[in-house]
This record gives sequence, C-alpha cells and structure tokens, in this order.
Amino acid sequence: MTTQYRALRRSRHNRVVAGVCGGIADFLGISAFWPRLFFLIALIPGGVPGLALYVLAWIVMPVA
Repeated sequence: MTTQYRALRRSRHNRVVAGVCGGIADFLGISAFWPRLFFLIALIPGGVPGLALYVLAWIVMPVA
C-alpha cells in the first residue's frame, strides 16, 4: 500500500494570473472554476478580502 503525497503548489499550466486557483484545484481534485468563483465572490465586498487572500496565497504557495 502506498500513499500518494500531493503538495499545494501554484499551477504552471492551469493559470489565469499566477496559478493560485489552478494549484488549489489540482490539490483538491476539482475544477479550477470553483476556486476562481470563491475568489470572485470574496472580491465583491470591496475587493480587499479577496485580493488580500489571493496575494497571500501567491506569496506563500511555491510554483510547481
């Protein structure tokens, strides 16, 4: 029995801006649509919460 290790990394191929949403989607095994929708909804109340989360993830997540 082997355990496959998946790391949370920004995507090089599934990217629009920095690959954050594509990396989250790859890590969770879902479509990149859902993280992108989450960040879009987080941008609605003034933009700061969603933008701050995205920039923080951009800084913290290494490139794949």
